[in-house]
Amino acid sequence: MMLPVSELHDFPGHPFQVRDDEEMEKLAESITQHGVLMPGLVRPRTAGGYEIVAGHRRKFASVKAGIREMPVIVRDMDDDTAVILMVDSNVQRENVLPSEKARAYKMKLDAIKRKAGRPSKENSAGIRQNLFSIQKIADDAGEGKTKIQQYIKINDLIPELLEMVDGNEIKFNPAYELAFLRLEEQAVLYDILQAEEVTPSLSQAQRLKRASQEGRLSEQDIATIMREEKAQTRDTGKVTLPAKEIEQFFPKSYTPEQKKKIIVKLLANWARQRGAQER
Repeated sequence: MMLPVSELHDFPGHPFQVRDDEEMEKLAESITQHGVLMPGLVRPRTAGGYEIVAGHRRKFASVKAGIREMPVIVRDMDDDTAVILMVDSNVQRENVLPSEKARAYKMKLDAIKRKAGRPSKENSAGIRQNLFSIQKIADDAGEGKTKIQQYIKINDLIPELLEMVDGNEIKFNPAYELAFLRLEEQAVLYDILQAEEVTPSLSQAQRLKRASQEGRLSEQDIATIMREEKAQTRDTGKVTLPAKEIEQFFPKSYTPEQKKKIIVKLLANWARQRGAQER
């Protein structure tokens, strides 16, 4: 049916960002010309209106294009079914950030467990169910079971480090190892990364994890580990731009890839101007 976009409300805890970027501009232009070609999926809200299960970007683009109504399929479903459908309809999109996948997979895992009736983690039935649930998420997403477990684990990172993962300042495999650090250790690590303008390699992250699990990771230990490999990589030509220093120049909706393109474009313009002056 056609419903007013004003009656369509976001899914609670929706883990996927709706970005007002170039792709959204294209979607809004398409909707202006052809309308919404694929209906969204919604369910009735007890507070009135409808809750979007799939179609957040289509709603945003419709509003952007000045369209007041949007085609949707209305379906009654329980909370856990809605979570599973919401994750499955979004996680295969391009440009999904690691943090978005991490939260989405965790939400889906919890929903699958609730639907099955969660047994105790300590007994063998609980372990089997957990492995079965993770395998189902992996099969649905086309990812390996280990990868799903790693994504779920990086939810344990503090927001500042997770933002660095989204910005590709910290690679995924080191991020997984860092997720085993205690929160206070992660906070110290983040401060050192900003002060030293470095990012941890996989071997550094593994050493930090091992020291943390052995109960011997002090602030000095973290600084020492990070500075050792910094000397080895100082002359590689790599330039790191700390997020805190550049985020003030970009809209919050910009993805790391968009920021990179703008920086490269500005450098290209600077190089042309410099070349003209030298001539």
